[in-house]
Amino acid sequence: MTEGKKLNRVAITGMGMINGLGHNLKDVWANALEGKSGVSLIEQMNTELLTTKFAGEVKNFELASDILDAKEAAKYDRFIHFAMHSTHEALADAGLLENRPYDMDRMGCILGVGIGGFPEIENTAKTLFEKGPRRVSPFFIPAIIPNMPSGLVTIRYNLGGLNFAIASACASAAHALTSACYEIMFGRQDMMVSGGAESVICNLSIAGFGNMKALSKRNDDPATASRPYDADRDGFVLGEGAGILILENYDKAVARGAKIYAEIVGHGATSDAHHITAPHPEGDGAYRSMKMAIEDAGVDLKEIGYVNAHGTSTPLGDIGELRAIKRTFGDHAYNLNVSSTKSMTGHLLGAAGGIETIFCAMALHTGMIPPTINVQNLDPECDLNITANKAVKKDIKYALNNSFGFGGTNSSLLLKKV
Repeated sequence: MTEGKKLNRVAITGMGMINGLGHNLKDVWANALEGKSGVSLIEQMNTELLTTKFAGEVKNFELASDILDAKEAAKYDRFIHFAMHSTHEALADAGLLENRPYDMDRMGCILGVGIGGFPEIENTAKTLFEKGPRRVSPFFIPAIIPNMPSGLVTIRYNLGGLNFAIASACASAAHALTSACYEIMFGRQDMMVSGGAESVICNLSIAGFGNMKALSKRNDDPATASRPYDADRDGFVLGEGAGILILENYDKAVARGAKIYAEIVGHGATSDAHHITAPHPEGDGAYRSMKMAIEDAGVDLKEIGYVNAHGTSTPLGDIGELRAIKRTFGDHAYNLNVSSTKSMTGHLLGAAGGIETIFCAMALHTGMIPPTINVQNLDPECDLNITANKAVKKDIKYALNNSFGFGGTNSSLLLKKV
């Protein structure tokens, strides 16, 4: 079907994000370059019975009424609010909020959501058991299902192209971006809204992750709890928010005079085929994913200057990924800047790939590499340049983002400076 057909290039023309570092791209990026932490004690619920009492929580947020009015917004869980908020910002950033140069059926939405409406599930279960089934809201199902953000985006912004969600744990947003790119590359869509959203800060998720021994318990100093590559790291930190990108047919974006942050040029996706939660100790799936993305783009390894690592601050995961980077890049691995921005945002699960692809695009666009903060006692096995504690000015041509998830799923995206 595509034999002999030239593939379209894919441009990033708009971006929006929200997480513990801020409510918009400008604030989040500025705080990231300053090495600030978005992790703090949880305020949205009582944490008395929990062993972990902190997260990368979004503070003081309410969805604007011009996006969804208060009555309509009340029907949906928080992850959907984040998706709508950041989509609005991204469309405005791309100059597409009002002016649409494309037919409605040539614009679509694919978003990644790792889990969906956990807090609403928890609250509704309590209502069910305490008050009976008749008190369960008729809006319960639409409030929690992972594809509702993409559905609402297409309804609110009149996008008549395809819309669906991808749920592949912590690689969800990255896989969504890959799928959205393919739609543009093969000429089926001209513009796609993509990325991811997540909000699972609730008793159910923290108890579940905590009992897996996956979460940090640094309750006495939450701001330093997410510490990838530090010898004293003791688990990841939950985050919440959204990272949304506007992807367009590159030539058509240029023709309409769009601002272009970066181009997505390579995609890799593999399976560890190893374990349901533990990463491969040598990062074999990660290695193959990065190799695939680089080969897909036809890029010389030495042209890549930055890797935004999955880097969750877990003892096994950080080491396995760095081993995979060394295997992928050989001697050039020591010339790379590597950083884990999860040290500042926490781990946004299904939204992580959206947030971190934006960080890669901004690194290319501004010539600034965001740091890995909280590195106080570097693990001797983490011997690459992990951009410890301070942002670095560096003009780079290509940046690679890694996103890995439970089930052994891996995604790598390669971006090019424009």
